[in-house]
Amino acid sequence: MTDDGHEHSGHEQVPSRQRRRFPGISSRAYEHPADRSALVALRRLSGFDTVFKALSGLLPERSLRLLFLSDSVRVSEQQFAHLNDMLRDACYILDLEKVPPMYVTQDPQPNAMCIGLDEPIIVVTTGLVELLDEEEMRAVVGHEVGHALSGHAVYRTILLFLTTLALRVAWIPLGNLAIMAIVTALREWFRKSELSADRAGLLVGQDLRASMRGLMKIAGGNHLHEMNVDAFLKQAEEYEAGGDLRDSVLKILNVLPRSHPFTTVRAAELKTWAETRDYQRIMDGHYPRRDEDKDTSVRDSFKESAASYADNVKSSKDPLMKLVSDIAGGAGSLGGRVRRGFDGFTSTPPPKNTDPDD
Repeated sequence: MTDDGHEHSGHEQVPSRQRRRFPGISSRAYEHPADRSALVALRRLSGFDTVFKALSGLLPERSLRLLFLSDSVRVSEQQFAHLNDMLRDACYILDLEKVPPMYVTQDPQPNAMCIGLDEPIIVVTTGLVELLDEEEMRAVVGHEVGHALSGHAVYRTILLFLTTLALRVAWIPLGNLAIMAIVTALREWFRKSELSADRAGLLVGQDLRASMRGLMKIAGGNHLHEMNVDAFLKQAEEYEAGGDLRDSVLKILNVLPRSHPFTTVRAAELKTWAETRDYQRIMDGHYPRRDEDKDTSVRDSFKESAASYADNVKSSKDPLMKLVSDIAGGAGSLGGRVRRGFDGFTSTPPPKNTDPDD
């Protein structure tokens, strides 16, 4: 039984409630500006082209498909039929002409990914299938189809192989530091791309509560009766605003090794977007079309991304972001603000008569 009171058999292609379809929709409609700007920055990173070309030749598409064919279950009308219906439905709503192969792999960790160099492959774990209800899973499948439509699978695959097979790519004519720089940049992009895919998941599921529930379950397990959406979102607000400059630095260090943004942050970002005029315009049928992509200026996209970053810095409650905003705005007594932000960072306080410029 879903929130709207309709019971689902689990095998139908269309749910009991009607959802909008978006013919010819461009991925630009839902892509987070930070996703696009991070991808532009990634492509400009020194050595990225070398690694990309080398790995593209090293990792033939056939090997990936054989791996999942041999050791996972391929979703079809005969196997995981309810997931097959969701997949076909998501591709129909986002107008993705070729339905990508989808596999279920045995792994208790809830996870899903879209990988592949020539064509995207979607993989979901048994842990995720067992954790989520139908509407929550629909949002996840839409999330992965969004990755496919945006062309994210290629870069996700490169990241996956660079992080798991780092020792085997030592022959690439780049130093280890260069490889780590590319991995770090890929992770930064991928965290932003998750925000885009979350939006795609909402466009497919068209049920914000289900998207929120799914993220809460990924964070806290199948204990919805013990959790509260408002309290969960408040965690994101507390995380962003809390602490001083030391905490801001620690947040950066904590997120660097991660491929995904923190779950509370994803939930807050998605809820904010769902309340925007941009989202409502898409739902009303006004959105960028794929056939217009070739006429889109890269420079304009980059300007939009830069403007989005500037707005985020201005509106952020994070102490470091506030400091950056003040610097940009020419705020006075900057030295004092920095000192206060890091006050107590060392265990021994400075002498009272110390020159502040020393």
